[in-house]
Amino acid sequence: MARDVAVIDIGSNSVRLVLYRVEGRAIWTVYNEKVLAGLGRDLPDSGRLSPAGVIAAHAALRRFKAVLGSVRPATVFVAATAAVREAEDGPDFAREAAAETGYEVRILSGEEEARYSALGVAAGIPAATGAAGDLGGFSLELVSLDAGRPGEGATLPLGPFALGVGRPFDLDALRKQVKALLARVSDRFAAETFYAIGGAWRNLALLHMQLTDYPLQIVHEYELTAKEALQASRFVAGQSRTSLERIQGISKKRADTLPYAAVVLEQLVETLGLRRIVVSAWGLREGLLYDSLPPVVQALDPLVEGCAALGDRQAQAETLGAALHEWVRPVFARLEPVFDPGRDEVLAAAAARLADFGARLHPDHRADLVFEQVLRAPVPGMTHPERAFLAAAAFARHTAANVTPGPAITRRLLTPERLQRARALGAALRLGCDLSGRSPPLLARSSIQLDKGALVLSADAGGADLLLGEQTARRAGTLAQALGRRLEIRPL
Repeated sequence: MARDVAVIDIGSNSVRLVLYRVEGRAIWTVYNEKVLAGLGRDLPDSGRLSPAGVIAAHAALRRFKAVLGSVRPATVFVAATAAVREAEDGPDFAREAAAETGYEVRILSGEEEARYSALGVAAGIPAATGAAGDLGGFSLELVSLDAGRPGEGATLPLGPFALGVGRPFDLDALRKQVKALLARVSDRFAAETFYAIGGAWRNLALLHMQLTDYPLQIVHEYELTAKEALQASRFVAGQSRTSLERIQGISKKRADTLPYAAVVLEQLVETLGLRRIVVSAWGLREGLLYDSLPPVVQALDPLVEGCAALGDRQAQAETLGAALHEWVRPVFARLEPVFDPGRDEVLAAAAARLADFGARLHPDHRADLVFEQVLRAPVPGMTHPERAFLAAAAFARHTAANVTPGPAITRRLLTPERLQRARALGAALRLGCDLSGRSPPLLARSSIQLDKGALVLSADAGGADLLLGEQTARRAGTLAQALGRRLEIRPL
């Protein structure tokens, strides 16, 4: 059953309300509002929260209370992080915020903040292994990850406010300061892969996309090599605020903090020996939500479940996706993998759940519309190449055209082998849907198999009539051609 959950995140820089719709393991952001209050801006000098920030935060909280009073979510989490935790007047602010909103305000410890941030990464990238870092306005939370399981964590005063935003920017001195702090924990968090969480690093990723003419403007699971991260970080660290404000896509309110975030990322790469950086749009807020799910739900795959939730809204039968996956498995499980171990199976399961995604779209434009919507669907658990693969498969589910939309995207993100496999998978799903009239019981009376150099389409004795028809032969022929096999249609 779907339910609504809200998270109010009182951070050192921003105060944010996010509303989620939770459908099992599928988590959708339905509303997101933030105020860059800057609560922690004065903390290094005064030890107290910024007076202007407190005023802005209270105004935001009053508005959020009004929104929640109308939405009435099933659960509301309110969490305060580093600035409120460290400030002398933090407890007073939390009590006032609780009285103002009517919700308990939980001040997270550094260890709790690190753990929830890591759980947020794991919620969106279940196999995440390496180190995760959540850069807020005042602190950096580091935590190790092993196949999505958080390990030890640490909190360091490496947020822009702690590093001296508002003072003259001394790049060399800042590098030495950051390097010295990271050196204390380098042995504990050395890793090949670093999962970067936080608005400043998302902005840095968007900048890198512009600099490299990257065709898919989605920050979640956007990847940079260590070399690319160093180049982007050093470029940003060398720019003035005025120069950064001129760059399209860079938030003007982030322009004064972005150089500090860039230096921290640069020193993380050098100090921890990182080889790649993966940007995670999911962090502390999603970690709070994920932690509240039953373990059996947490164990489900977010990509498959997200695609199932999307597909079920238009599907003729809710069981069609699972039935199609079982139907195509005998063929695709025997093919040489084109992704990392286990991923081909997950992608086939996800694509099958999307087989009816375009059912209510205009038939003349269905294939193109489905390609765009799947490519940019707010579903976690897939890399950018996997997004392009699923979009290409969804396109081929609705048409036999060999020219996939978005050539700049498919050329950049998919090898020819992966693109061809996506076309074959889409053709198989199209055959299964048309053969059975999208009826799971009827689909179960037929099968596809690989037999030496042939693709064999069969049906049981009572379903032999399914194999009749020009359209069936045409769909099967398209699949055989995509697989590079000859076609045989025969009863079992």
